[in-house]
Amino acid sequence: MSSIWRCLQIAPEELRLETTLKCGQSFRWKVSGENECCSTASNIFFRTYPTISSSTSSQPEQTTRQIEKDLDSVYKFLYDYFQLNLNLSECYARWSAADPNFAKVAQQFQGIRILRQDPVENLICFICSSNNNISRISQMVEKLCRKYGKKIYALNNEDYYDFPTLEKLAGSNVEEELKKLGFGYRAKYISQTVHYIFNNISDGEKWLFSLRNASYRDAHSSLLQLSGVGPKVADCVCLMSLDKQDAIPVDTHVWQIAKREYGFDSKPGKSPKTLTNRMYEEIGDHFRTLFGNYSGWAHSVLFAADLKVFESRREDVSVNDSKSEDAGSIPLDKTFSSTKKTLISVKQKNKDLLIEPNNPLYIRNFSTTHPDLKYHYIAHTSCDVIEERVTSGPKTTDAYLGLLYAMEDLAVYGYLTNTRVKFVIVLAVPDTIIKDSDMKSVW
Repeated sequence: MSSIWRCLQIAPEELRLETTLKCGQSFRWKVSGENECCSTASNIFFRTYPTISSSTSSQPEQTTRQIEKDLDSVYKFLYDYFQLNLNLSECYARWSAADPNFAKVAQQFQGIRILRQDPVENLICFICSSNNNISRISQMVEKLCRKYGKKIYALNNEDYYDFPTLEKLAGSNVEEELKKLGFGYRAKYISQTVHYIFNNISDGEKWLFSLRNASYRDAHSSLLQLSGVGPKVADCVCLMSLDKQDAIPVDTHVWQIAKREYGFDSKPGKSPKTLTNRMYEEIGDHFRTLFGNYSGWAHSVLFAADLKVFESRREDVSVNDSKSEDAGSIPLDKTFSSTKKTLISVKQKNKDLLIEPNNPLYIRNFSTTHPDLKYHYIAHTSCDVIEERVTSGPKTTDAYLGLLYAMEDLAVYGYLTNTRVKFVIVLAVPDTIIKDSDMKSVW
C-alpha cells in the first residue's frame, strides 16, 4: 500500500517531532526509519516525517474525493492532537523574557508541544509510569496494546495496534495476565482503576472526556480517587489529555531542576529527603507564577531538556573531568567488572540504630554525575517499594528482591536480610542487560 503524505505546513520552531514525541508524553510512537515515527490513534495509522519543504513528500497523481475527505479528517485530528492553534513561538518569547534559565534551555529545545491525547490511553499509560523510565514504559504499553488492542496496520514487518478500550481491560483475568507480562504491582492498579470506573460510572470513557470541561481542582481530585494515581500522575493526565494547561507534574527531574535552578534548596539546618505534598504544591505554584498561561507547557520544556536522551543537546552541561575521587573510594570499574555503579545502604529501626522505619541511612555515592540528594530520594522510594514487595508479594525465603524499579538512566535492585535490613544498589546502566545471577553474586 502506497503512503499519502500531507504536510502540516508548520515551522520547526512551532513543532519539533523528534523532541515532542520522545519527551515522555506519549509512549506509543515507534521509530520506523530515519527521522520517521509511527503510531496509531482512533483506528488510524500515522507516520510522521519532518521536512524542510512545504510540499508533500509523496502524493499519488490522482486522489478520489473520498480520500481527500478522509485526509481532511486526519489533518483535523492531528491539528487537535498537536494543539496547533497555539502560537508556540510567542509563548517561548514570553517565557524566555520571564526566566533566563528557560531562555538558555530554549535555544536547543524549540518546538516542544503538549499533545492532546485520549484520556483513557493517557491515564493507563501514566499508571504504568510509576517508578519507571520512558523506555520500559513504552515496552509495557506495547505489550498491553498487543494483548488487548486491535491491529491497525503493519509496516516493515512491524505490527501496530490501537490502544485497548476500557471494556477490554475490564476482564476478570486482566490483572494476572498483566503480571505475567511484567507489569508487577501496576497490574493491580490498572485492574482496580478500570473496575472502579466500570462499577461507579455508567460511561467511563465519556466521564474521562467530560473532565476536560471541569476545573483543574475538580479534575485533579476526581483522578486521585483512582488506584495508582497520585498527584504527579493526576497532573500528567490533566496536562496531556484534559486541557489543564497550567498543571505542573513534579517528579524527581522537576524537583532537581527546581532545586538547581530556582532556589528550592533546603532550609538552614534541614535536609529534605522526600518530595512532600507541600513542596510539590510550592514548586507547581512557583512555575505557574513565573510562566503564567500555559505554564505546564513551559515546565515540560525544562523537563525534556533534563532527560538523558537529549543530553547531547544541552549547552549548559558542565563536567569536571579533573575532579578526583574521595580518598579511600572504591574503584568500581575493578570491583564490578567495567560497569559504573552507585551503592546505597538502607536500614530500618532496630535496637542498635535509632533510625525511624523506612528512613534510610545514606552510605556512599560513587557517581560524579548525579547529586547526593537524588540518591536520598531513591533510597526513600526504594524503602517503600521493598516494603510493598515483601508485604503484598508472594512469600519467599530468597532475600534477593531483584529489580525494584527503573528510572531514566538508572536501575534499582534490592536485598532484604532476615533481620529486615534493606540494601539497595543503583546501576547507571540504562542500555545494559543485567542478569539476576550476576546481581545475586554481588550480594
